[in-house]
Amino acid sequence: MPIHFGTDGWRAVISDTFTFSNLRLVTQAIADALIADRSNTGALPENERPRVVVGFDTRFLSDRYAQEVARVMAANGFEAHLAQSDCPTPAISFSVKNLKAEAGVMITASHNAPRYSGVKLKSANGASAPREQCRRVEVYLNDNEIRSRGPNQMDLETAQARGLIKSFNPIPAYYDHLRTLINFDAIAANPLHIVVDSMYGSGRGVIKGILQGTGCEVHEIRGEMNPGFGGVHPEPILKYLGPLVGAIAQGRGALGLVTDGDADRIGAMDERGNFVDPHKIMALSFKYLVETRGLRGAAVRTVSTTRMIDRLANKYGLPVHETPVGFNHIADLMLTEDVLIGGEESGGISFKGHIPEGDGILMALLLVEIVASQGGSLCELVKELLAEVGPADYARTDLRLKRPVEKDQMTTRLAQEAPASIGGEAVVDVQTVDGCKYILADDSWLLIRPSGTEPVLRVYAEGRSPEMVKALLAYGEEVAQSAA
Repeated sequence: MPIHFGTDGWRAVISDTFTFSNLRLVTQAIADALIADRSNTGALPENERPRVVVGFDTRFLSDRYAQEVARVMAANGFEAHLAQSDCPTPAISFSVKNLKAEAGVMITASHNAPRYSGVKLKSANGASAPREQCRRVEVYLNDNEIRSRGPNQMDLETAQARGLIKSFNPIPAYYDHLRTLINFDAIAANPLHIVVDSMYGSGRGVIKGILQGTGCEVHEIRGEMNPGFGGVHPEPILKYLGPLVGAIAQGRGALGLVTDGDADRIGAMDERGNFVDPHKIMALSFKYLVETRGLRGAAVRTVSTTRMIDRLANKYGLPVHETPVGFNHIADLMLTEDVLIGGEESGGISFKGHIPEGDGILMALLLVEIVASQGGSLCELVKELLAEVGPADYARTDLRLKRPVEKDQMTTRLAQEAPASIGGEAVVDVQTVDGCKYILADDSWLLIRPSGTEPVLRVYAEGRSPEMVKALLAYGEEVAQSAA
């Protein structure tokens, strides 16, 4: 069966592999794995049912898929708390912890194309399920197929009547939690004119709703239900943000905030229509949390995320941890160490006090607080940041291959054949945390990273100038193609 869990769940094309039948099989395997885990950790108190939280995004049939998950979970003895409407993945993740559930299932394909749907599995602490738990789900899935064991199912109305499926609204409790992390008094003291671009995703209405009463004027675009996402990927990168550029140009706001299809990623735009990428958002947030709020703790970033974080951490005397790509690696450290902020280049960022999960809603609100409390504009704040720890230009290229490459073998070869210099700067370090990364003398870097799931080579570069980034990418593409 072509069903495999990647770094953040299972994703597939709707009506191809992502079908009601396959979803029920996957849900049964999740239930089996949770039941087995409970047998190893001890029974629940008497008269208390194990709980799961089920949520969904705005994609085609997502609400129906979520009902199927709840029906299978109910038939396996779980009390399924089913979101009453589409909502952000971080709200579901927080609900798992808040409701003391054993797990969460979110029906979403996040930032992927509209034809995809998917399943994100959340552990009891609100983080993405660890790799070993996903592997156990796959084991049960394969075992059930071999034994021709179908999923347990319960009629929706019957399950609701028995209290095994409960409809709930995850947003109020999520709002209450966010109010403990964001200084809304600072926002109200200097209310902003904001454009929120929800990209037709499940973050729609959430940022605007919580900012009511602060005095901020919030204009939301792409906030209606549109399962086709207007024909684009719901990913907060510049090439998909034409409507936000237009709204800023028309004077509808001086700060643009954008979230992806399930609102666990963040992007921004300043009053001049300049895209502010997650690298700058994370660096601005780190700087603000330390210098203005007086907080301390480590910074965690993935191997493909800006080294502005390192330069700030060095200034503050704080440690930095570099992880492989995927927020699950960041979450592991947030659960075990004193971490102030963690993030990745794709826009998944979180900070101390929150669940170990990337959260576009939280980071959008923190960005509002930063701009409001500093009294300037986002454009000015970015200029000040780059003057202090920049400049930092960034780009990424994805190279399609005819066939997948062996990741460890390619990484070893690239490390052994590291150049003495690139673009006139000496290569001073070679790292193999996830792919092969060349660090240059001026703190520029080049990362060549084979995908673990598809025949793609990802080439990332950060430099001190656009010319350096261009040189890095050109070199990276050349050697990547040669090595492949």
